[in-house]
Amino acid sequence: MRPRHTQHSFNAFPVYSCAFLSPNQLVLGGGGGASASGIKNKLRLYNICDDRSIELKDEFELEKGEDVPMSMAVHTESGNIICGVNSTLEKLEKGENENCRAFTVSKDKIKLLATKRTLSGADLDDYQKVTVLSPDGSMLAVAGARDLTLLAYPSLVPLAEPIHTDKEIYDATFCKNSLILATTHNLFVYSLPDVSSTTSSSPPPSPKKTRKRAKVAASTSTAKVQSLHLEKKVDLPSSTGEGSTFRVARFHPLYEDTLYTVVNVVSPRTKKSKTVTRQAYVCKWNTNTWTVEKSRKVGDRSLTCFDISIDGRFLGFGSSDLSIGMLDAKTLAPLSTILKAYELPPTTIKFDPNTTLLVAGSADNTIRIMSIPSTVGGSSWSVIIFIFLALVFVLVAIAAKQYNLQF
Repeated sequence: MRPRHTQHSFNAFPVYSCAFLSPNQLVLGGGGGASASGIKNKLRLYNICDDRSIELKDEFELEKGEDVPMSMAVHTESGNIICGVNSTLEKLEKGENENCRAFTVSKDKIKLLATKRTLSGADLDDYQKVTVLSPDGSMLAVAGARDLTLLAYPSLVPLAEPIHTDKEIYDATFCKNSLILATTHNLFVYSLPDVSSTTSSSPPPSPKKTRKRAKVAASTSTAKVQSLHLEKKVDLPSSTGEGSTFRVARFHPLYEDTLYTVVNVVSPRTKKSKTVTRQAYVCKWNTNTWTVEKSRKVGDRSLTCFDISIDGRFLGFGSSDLSIGMLDAKTLAPLSTILKAYELPPTTIKFDPNTTLLVAGSADNTIRIMSIPSTVGGSSWSVIIFIFLALVFVLVAIAAKQYNLQF
């Protein structure tokens, strides 16, 4: 498939995160980071038109010295955005990093709802790299390099003691009863707690405004939280070889026994080969048996971002070779690839709620919007099979006619 796609360039706006609030509402997180680059860190709200053009509706500028929104999730029913944004260096040094930020969008305007500190602040380079909502929207998992916190949503009240890992955290994913944490070398499967008594349908407390930014009122909750129960620890698949690391873990949105992981491989140098080789694999797991049912090599460079469509048909990926592509979720067969899509590796990729668009962004100040034809995947194969059977029928009819003429 050769997909139609459109590139959009921005002036001094490196893109690091994105999400869809609706089929035509796109939120981008970007900026120059906490360094004194002069590039401001912002959230931007765009409308996407039928021809893949975009219209800027609003932007929320973060406080000077705060970091870029590095991860993002949305709660479409409420129009809320949850981001990972580090506070200023001064507050980091004091252990006051309000890294988890909740925003709402109303009448095309972005407003701050609340902030929450989940990172200890001991490591000034740590940031909220994982922001994931549970399928029913009742829980929120946020994680830095080695610590994950499970919060009730939208109250942002802690549901369990933080999880600390020896290896670096890369991703987290929910199904109905489990949370999977992906670290460099393992998947950790945790049972989810009962949130009926701790989840509130009301939003978090309204922030109190100061001269420069809003801060959430201190929580008065004294409820005790327990440790999450670890059900299983899963190792890397042996098929991907030495030098493998997990990069992504995502449950299928419709089938809880299906999990997808991205495994990046950096083969070690040997005496025969002094060069380092890199590969990327997408693996499809059966979580009943914890075996890999299918595995496909996607490229010769590491994958940097990944997403699955809400209907479970497609997998989207971005690669450090500057390309983006799409796979069939059932077979892992490649469906489309856009080569040299960026000048820098893609940082974020996301399907829209209707599975008609795939958006990917990069720190090179650009995004690409790809249209997904309705005939991609299973429906296109149906057409091919129909044409094939029709040709067979015609050939059989011709052969029968010639046979009758001869006899």
